[in-house]
Amino acid sequence: METTATMPKMKTHSGAAKRFRLTGTGKVMRRRDNRNHMFEHKSSRLTRRLYGEVTVAPSDVKEIKKMLCKEPGTRKESEQWHS
Repeated sequence: METTATMPKMKTHSGAAKRFRLTGTGKVMRRRDNRNHMFEHKSSRLTRRLYGEVTVAPSDVKEIKKMLCKEPGTRKESEQWHS
């Protein structure tokens, strides 16, 4: 039995886990803003336009993947491939 685990383990950033998700191809998706409350002051056209999710800006992807422990250099990601 191998014991190659090193402490401390990487922990997923819980705030990032609630706000972002990864697609099967590795893209990072996020919700649009202005979709939480006060819809009576926003036009229907605007609220329809804000439906769904969009991809995160390319400049932010690396940092978000690091917070989600999905960057190839993090331990959680490498443990998945070896087990």
